Amino acid sequence: MKIVSLITARGGSKGIPQKNLRFLNGKPLVSYSITASEASNVDETWVSTEDENIKLVSMNYGAKVIDRPTELADDIIMPDASIVHFAENVNFDLVVFMHPTSPLIKPEYINKAIDMMKSGEYDSVFSGTLEHWIPRWDMDVKPVNWNIKDRPRRQDMPSTYIENGMLYVAKREDILKNKLRYGGKIGVVEIPIKDSFQVDSPDDLDLVEKLIKIGVKNEN
Repeated sequence: MKIVSLITARGGSKGIPQKNLRFLNGKPLVSYSITASEASNVDETWVSTEDENIKLVSMNYGAKVIDRPTELADDIIMPDASIVHFAENVNFDLVVFMHPTSPLIKPEYINKAIDMMKSGEYDSVFSGTLEHWIPRWDMDVKPVNWNIKDRPRRQDMPSTYIENGMLYVAKREDILKNKLRYGGKIGVVEIPIKDSFQVDSPDDLDLVEKLIKIGVKNEN
């Protein structure tokens, strides 16, 4: 069984220009996913990008690169299109799809997802964070998941998973058939909230860098 990873890292981020190359604790953002992948049980690490600088940085960290068509690099295009493009051009059995915006990813999370797929119990897997029930309100300040006249106790309500965007695992045949990153019987790799932060804003960069520094300090 050939297992590969795919990191989609376009160069046209608008929220943070050149986000995937921004430095966190002395290393570019995209490098964290590459490093975790290389230390995991995947056979090959790939980066899909249309950006020459991201391509060079990715190769320097040991990844292979597939050139993403510019029409798939627009911010209105879902990453699933890039996954399908990859599946159409690279041979593999399983792919671990990762967002580079989750730099707190660890090899053990990748390996856990792979093991779940190898067990034969699941058709696809995604990473999620466990959330205990909290009252939610919509933008019109109306209750979303509860009745204002009958507020439930938190401990009486079921917990749920929040999809944290760190990783997804699927079979090549299913990606080509369904054009989606998951489907069939879906499993969840539970990720601690401390490792689930994503980089989507300048404030996120500062917060995640502090978390990375704390982790490095604790390791030493």
